[in-house]
Amino acid sequence: MFGSKRTGTVIAEGLKIVGSVTAEGLVEVNGQIEGELHCTSLIISRKAQVTGTITAERVVVDGRVEGPIQGGEVVLKSQAHVVGDIEHQSLAIDSGAYFEGRSVQARGANGQLPERLSKNLPREIANASKAA
Repeated sequence: MFGSKRTGTVIAEGLKIVGSVTAEGLVEVNGQIEGELHCTSLIISRKAQVTGTITAERVVVDGRVEGPIQGGEVVLKSQAHVVGDIEHQSLAIDSGAYFEGRSVQARGANGQLPERLSKNLPREIANASKAA
């Protein structure tokens, strides 16, 4: 979905992080995160669980999320279970996905994240996304 490159940060199955996670580039969550998660691109695998706020340009959920998602492109795959509001530029929900919350479409200029979403990203990630 994000190209052939699979480099980035992996939160392995069996690993639980409590606190704020900030990373540039792709983050693949196979374990658990309780807290805020800020990154450029995010994949939440089928066995993964995130409880807290997610802010990323691209988000693919195939696991469980409890909390709000703020992103540009958001995709809920067939095994996704999301309880929380989603603020997005585009939202795709596959058959079988569960979503309980509000969906709010936010539009930015030239496909960029709206300014208020960019402000929620750490400065290094927001600046990198503007350069891309």
